[in-house]
Amino acid sequence: MHSTVRLTLITLALGLSACTVQRPYEQPSPPIERLPPQQGPVVKPLPGGQPSKPAAIPKPMPRTSASFAPPPGGASHWDPKLGVYVLEKKPNTFYRQRTYYRYDNGWSWSLSPDGPWQDTDSSGVPGGLGRAFAQ
Repeated sequence: MHSTVRLTLITLALGLSACTVQRPYEQPSPPIERLPPQQGPVVKPLPGGQPSKPAAIPKPMPRTSASFAPPPGGASHWDPKLGVYVLEKKPNTFYRQRTYYRYDNGWSWSLSPDGPWQDTDSSGVPGGLGRAFAQ
């Protein structure tokens, strides 16, 4: 009986020790595989063993600017080099920030695409536009 009590106490002690609260083991997340940065377009070899040349894809001109609203009611596109909208149906007429600019052997500006036009010099037009028409 003495060995039965001893066996019971050992079993009880082991059973209770398994019930103690322990922090869960957090498994580390798997490492993120990072690819080396690409230096240009991927070129896949042709079946003959020679690499193919990447196709040149021209970037389309943006239709709008992220900073400036387009002109109301007129067909236009944003020209990032000039920094203005180019009106498509009025030659040498541009728009930015509620002002229209026109070049006709000199600069003028207006609040309407049809005028009245006020004369100005290249300092009165957006910088990219003035540089593009500099003489």
